[in-house]
Amino acid sequence: MVRRKEVKPNFKYAVIHRHRECYPLKQMCQFFEVSRSGYYKYVKRLVYPQKDFELAEKIRAKQKVCQKTYGYRRMKLWLDSEGIVKNPKTILRIMHKYDLLSEIRRRKKWRRMGEDKHKYDNWLNREFNAEHPNQKWVTDISYIPTREGVLYLSMIRDLYDRSIVAYKTSDSQTVSLVLDTINLAMKSVKTESRRELHLHSDQGFQYTSQAYFDLTKEYGILPSMSRRGNCYDNALAENFFGILKTECIYRHKPESFEEANRMIDDYIYFYNHERIQTKTGLAPLALRQSC
Repeated sequence: MVRRKEVKPNFKYAVIHRHRECYPLKQMCQFFEVSRSGYYKYVKRLVYPQKDFELAEKIRAKQKVCQKTYGYRRMKLWLDSEGIVKNPKTILRIMHKYDLLSEIRRRKKWRRMGEDKHKYDNWLNREFNAEHPNQKWVTDISYIPTREGVLYLSMIRDLYDRSIVAYKTSDSQTVSLVLDTINLAMKSVKTESRRELHLHSDQGFQYTSQAYFDLTKEYGILPSMSRRGNCYDNALAENFFGILKTECIYRHKPESFEEANRMIDDYIYFYNHERIQTKTGLAPLALRQSC
């Protein structure tokens, strides 16, 4: 049984308003434990539409498209692109008022496994900006929980425009998963550009393996590696996984590997082609095409 206090005030006001001709207003307000002044404000809102309603509906429609992942800063950029110029504080207030805020991002802990065979200098050294595409890449592996078990996602991200260059999934965390991701990524890189390419990773066993060493040497890639126990060195790789899980995986909770793969495909397409970055005001691949 639902208690009166657990029912939202607007619902109570709606019931009171519906029966206003049948029962005294004072008694109904006492019964529902609401104030008469609150009821009168509710009636006023019925007569005069709220001034923020039209803008809130535009924001609601955009949040539906992006699956409620835009914060107020990114929403402002989108509104600006639509010719609707509003103060960021106004947008934040409306998103609060109409329950249109994005979800809060979660953090996770990492653990290291396997033994080292090859180590590399930290050429990236937290210089996260690149002058042109295919100059600096970061790579990492993360896990996607499903009812069938854990699905592992390997990806490579370009620091020039923050786009996802390539990604692969597997039900096991292997060296082959990393090698397949690199092979896929290199299909988009011209031969003459490969000698300038840095690929940064953490010290996971896949990246210290002999096979990884051989493949990067074959392509002419210069490997770069984070210092042990320092999560900031590979922050841009981990940052993407945080975005993916918060905006997609944790919210929809895939039941199977097939569903998880479909969700990852859809989200990465959205991320590369549509999701506005607050730093540039453009989606990653839109930035690349504009240059």
